Amino acid sequence: MINEAFRGKSILITGGMGFIGSNLAIRLAEAGAKVTVLDAMITDYGGNEFNIAPVKDRITVNYCDIRDDSAVSYLVKNKDYIFHLAGQVCHLMSLSNPFPDIDMNITGTAVIMEACRKNNPNAIVVYTGTRGQYGPSVSLPVNEEAPTNPKGIYEISNLTAEKIIRVYNDVHGIRSVLLRLSNIYGPRSQMKHSRFGVCNWFVRLAMDESPIQVFGDGSILRDFCYVDDCVDAILRAAITESAFGEIFNVGSDIPVSFLELVKTIVDVAQQGSWQYAEFSAERKAQEPGDFYSDVSKIAKFTGWKPTTDLSTGLAQTFDYYRKHREHYWTPAPAVKPQPATAKL
Repeated sequence: MINEAFRGKSILITGGMGFIGSNLAIRLAEAGAKVTVLDAMITDYGGNEFNIAPVKDRITVNYCDIRDDSAVSYLVKNKDYIFHLAGQVCHLMSLSNPFPDIDMNITGTAVIMEACRKNNPNAIVVYTGTRGQYGPSVSLPVNEEAPTNPKGIYEISNLTAEKIIRVYNDVHGIRSVLLRLSNIYGPRSQMKHSRFGVCNWFVRLAMDESPIQVFGDGSILRDFCYVDDCVDAILRAAITESAFGEIFNVGSDIPVSFLELVKTIVDVAQQGSWQYAEFSAERKAQEPGDFYSDVSKIAKFTGWKPTTDLSTGLAQTFDYYRKHREHYWTPAPAVKPQPATAKL
């Protein structure tokens, strides 16, 4: 049903060479959609040409920035759906330099929505924000009515982008769906650094035989959602008329402790190790505590529920990176054994 809905449709995906965007592009191209990908390919943000290798001859790639008004105004024309995934996605960067978040996530989103208003008000827009927009959870699981008290500029900029899009939905009639994603993992994530994507970073550490650090006693809870399930949620939301103007969590209602996560990673990989570590003062101050999503609202509106259990998703993730590791990171060189020192 989902594939049929997008066959022949004209699609724009911002950030389409990144982790979620590329998985979305592949799914839509395979469904017979006419896909255009927009990506600025900013270093370390996750854009990777290899991500779209399976469909590179079936999609159009435009290397530009969402802040480029002229380019965006042209690209939104005649698109049936616009999936807005581009932005600054690193919480840690925002702690030292808030301006990329403000510029990319807020200004960039305003550029896209103004381009739609002027050039294509009939487009359907789907925006992917973050569960960090809630801040520390007041009660668990966290539903869409929970207060939003984000603790970082990155999360504030995502919340602001969401509100901008909702204004264009309510005032200008540009049909939009607003998603808050929680800990998405799986193939095609960047693996060069640990600044975003904790689960995928742990996968790399296991493959590199580097110990995974479990902070505190490892009891902090999170929900983890496999990328194929995430893409399915995005597509279902886009074609559900009653979802327009609504906010939805996309995550898992099955919480997992960090200790359980790393044990599962090591078990599935049959390699790697883990060790306990003390929180640094900075990390402890930033840690929001337990969080897992209530996904009953999106289930009610669209019928979506995550279907990939953690072990299965991790097995598929390891399989992908074992086949394609050279496109994502260079393994550390093996340490050559030093010759024994003669005893005198």
